[in-house]
Amino acid sequence: MDPQLVDQVLELAIEIQQIPAPTFNESKRGEFIYERFIQENLMDVEIDEIGNVLGRLPGSGSALPIIVSAHLDTVFPIGTDLGCERLAEKVTGPGIGDNAVGLAGLFGLLWGLNQQQVTLNSDLWLVANIGEEGLGDLRGMREVVNRFAGQIQAYIILEGMALGQVYHRGLGVRRFRITVNTSGGHSWVDYGKPSAVHELAQIVTRLLAIQIPEEPRTTINVGVISGGISVNTIAAEASLDLDLRSEDFAALDELVRSVEGTLQESQSPDVGVSIELIGQRPVGEIPQNHPLVVLAVQGLEMVGIQPRLNIGSTDANIPLSLGYPAICLGLTTGNGAHTVNEYINLPPLELGLKQLLLVINGLDRL
Repeated sequence: MDPQLVDQVLELAIEIQQIPAPTFNESKRGEFIYERFIQENLMDVEIDEIGNVLGRLPGSGSALPIIVSAHLDTVFPIGTDLGCERLAEKVTGPGIGDNAVGLAGLFGLLWGLNQQQVTLNSDLWLVANIGEEGLGDLRGMREVVNRFAGQIQAYIILEGMALGQVYHRGLGVRRFRITVNTSGGHSWVDYGKPSAVHELAQIVTRLLAIQIPEEPRTTINVGVISGGISVNTIAAEASLDLDLRSEDFAALDELVRSVEGTLQESQSPDVGVSIELIGQRPVGEIPQNHPLVVLAVQGLEMVGIQPRLNIGSTDANIPLSLGYPAICLGLTTGNGAHTVNEYINLPPLELGLKQLLLVINGLDRL
């Protein structure tokens, strides 16, 4: 692959990374991608009703289209310092790997096909979708799949820092907001009355005492806690956001039931406890011998990388849950995802782009 093309992809990734795009506020980054799709002379370029950006590279045949997507959003709120540093072998900056380089990879695919002077038989839809992170709940990909459904040859999801992984299984996720309400009061005058913060702290302890299986791998995490109004007030309300995950649908259901039982035991006449579902990612998979998985494995082997079949929580969950062929691939390696110290490694990027081209070309010949 032309080193200049790889450098173009990297420069574009840095440009994208500099545009803030927290979940539910991806519009500026989406507009940037929209304009770049126009410049690349893609057909049917649009921003849909919820903010996904789509463009079509026309094919020469009548085969079902291929969708390649990357998510627009990041976990970093507006105001985060997006300072970026390019060194000899890595680039650091919040969101550079998750998922600025994934978005730049959409263009790298286009440029690589142009360099190869390849015209696909299939239409190739490039999608920059919203709402992958956190409480976005994969709503961007849900809209894409609602639009195209099964009239697609394959869904290929790009993530920046997962090179070597082939995610062909979708990890089940349920997210809840647990809220505790009490009458509250003054920390001195009303001492002895239940505090929502204290009660919530006890609930966290009980939740973390729930026995969860090692196999299938299952996890429980309290990610956010909030509540109270001042240091000398008995809190009348407090809440937490809970993330539950499992490789197995039945194990996830069992964990949800255990959580609900724990919360029921935490209720009393003076303490109200409520639970609200705030997100869920469905399970699904395609087998290891599916042609799409085989192509991805072969692509990695051809560029000298040992493939690893894996399960993950990605945009691929949505098409997989409906029985549509889908995988998630990485473009390079890195570390520090979801932190301000995030970085990507530069040398593997060329291999990731080569792998992607091999998969697309192979898929087009099936």
